[in-house]
Formats: sequence, C-alpha cells, structure tokens
Amino acid sequence: MSKGISRGATSPRYVAIAAELRDRITGEKLAPHTLMPSERELSEAHGVSRMTARHALALLESEGYVYRRPPRGTFVAEPRVPFHIGSFSDEIIRAGRRPAAQLLWAEEREPTASAQAAFDLDIGARVHALHRLRFADDEPIALETTYFPAALTPGLLHQPLTGSLWQLLRTHYRIVPISAHATIQSIVIDDASCARLRIRNASSGILLTRWTHDESGRCIEFARDVYRADRASFEVEARIPVPVDEAP
Repeated sequence: MSKGISRGATSPRYVAIAAELRDRITGEKLAPHTLMPSERELSEAHGVSRMTARHALALLESEGYVYRRPPRGTFVAEPRVPFHIGSFSDEIIRAGRRPAAQLLWAEEREPTASAQAAFDLDIGARVHALHRLRFADDEPIALETTYFPAALTPGLLHQPLTGSLWQLLRTHYRIVPISAHATIQSIVIDDASCARLRIRNASSGILLTRWTHDESGRCIEFARDVYRADRASFEVEARIPVPVDEAP
C-alpha cells in the first residue's frame, strides 16, 4: 500500500536555504554583482553540509538569480528583462537597454503546418522565414523564428533584417500590427541553441508561440521564439470574468 505525502513533510534543506537567499535578493533589492555568502558560510550559518549549501547556490544559479565565478565566489545576477507580449525591440528599450539582432538565415519557403494554419494560406502559397538571435546590449536573450506571408511582404528578404520587424512592416509595407497573442511553454533548449545563447547544454527555456494581427484581424506574423529562462520574464495581465453563478 503506497503512502501519501505527510502534511508535516518539509522541503529539502537546500530548497529552504535557496528560498531564503532568493527572498533576500528580491526583498532587499540587492544590487547586481553583490557577493553572496560562500558555501562554507552557508553551511555554518544553517548547520548543513557544504554539499547542501552547494545545491542551494546551484538552484539559484539555474533560476538566474546568481552567477558563480570560481574561485572569487557567487554574485547576484543582473535582473531578468521583463517582457510583455509584443515587440522585442520595444521591450528591451523600455527596460533601458539596447536591442540588437543577428540574422542567422532568411529564406522563402513552403510554410510549416503551423504557419499555414496561422495565415490560412492556400495550397502552394509561400512564406518568408527568418531566424534571428536577439540581444539586450551584448547579451543574447532569445532566438526568434518568424514567418510572414510572402504575398504580403514582397522583397522582404532584401530589406535590412537586423532591426524591428514591426517597424519595417509599418514603414515599408504600410502594415500596422495592432494586437498579438501567444502561448508560453517551459522547454529544455537544444544544444545548438544553447551554444548560440551562451548557456549550458540542456538549460531551461521559454517557448513563446506568437500570432500578430492587423486592424482587420488578419494574421500578419507567426513566430516561435525561444528565450533564456534565466534572463527573461513575462508580465501578463488579464481581466477576471465574473463566475456564471454570480452574474446578475
């Protein structure tokens, strides 16, 4: 007979220590690059082994709260870049940093099944597909794979593609993005993408699948963006509907 989890069960000590340090970083708003307690100091302060203290710091590192520079120590990391669902460039500027993009490839091709469904394309229609590495200052933050209907964006591949694509749509094609919605999923980033994002293999990531529409409701952009989970956070606002049984 299997046993249920006891109501008196406690989390592992390293999780509790990590939570205390996390609260200190966020609650006291510790400045980036502040030196954190060492493994030895944590083990003595909490009465645990050095290994337990090491696990606590490793957990915070995986979450993006600290970074480690042996033998100098463990330091508070730069805060995550806060994003809304929208323009990467605009969000980076709003955070007080400089956006940039490196074009990895761009081509005209048959649409993926997801892109064809997003644009409601006829059989035989083509898309422009772009794959870009996005930066905040000189730090890689995300990999974007973006699709546009080729008929809607003639000559797109000959345009400068290292800036804001939404701005390019507005100025060159007179297409105005009005709304966007997305799904957000937690993923493990593949090794090639980890190398481009300068993170460890099998790091956690955020997969953002986006649909952008113009004022007529037409889908003008479909994208699948992979963000570093340790460097990005997403702010979401929603209206809470009145429960049916409480509606007047």
